[in-house]
Amino acid sequence: MMNSVLTKVRVKELPLLADIGINPDEIGRRQPLVITVELLLSTGAVKGIEDTVDYRRIVKAAESLSLVHIPLIETFAYMLAQKCLSWTHVVEADVSIDKPFAITRGMAGVEVSVRRDQQGHAPDLPA
Repeated sequence: MMNSVLTKVRVKELPLLADIGINPDEIGRRQPLVITVELLLSTGAVKGIEDTVDYRRIVKAAESLSLVHIPLIETFAYMLAQKCLSWTHVVEADVSIDKPFAITRGMAGVEVSVRRDQQGHAPDLPA
């Protein structure tokens, strides 16, 4: 019997301060985000670091995006997912972002999932 191996790499609840928002009181003020990224890999069994994605690479990509003004957390999540899809072995990227102080009660957040198509291409950001 043939075994099937599915590998996921995950960074959970990464706290970041990001230049994000559309409201006048948000622009130019870094705000807290909590980011979770889960990547589905096409490698099957991982035998070495070359078969996977280093967690620190995910953190670095999120930190880089946090320095640029991005109006919406949906766009931030999509851009982070796209970056992750550009890496070898990544076939799907799920990014969830919570924005703790966006609403007075509860937690506002989004989740974006991006997957390569049959030809292995990742979708572009809509214009």
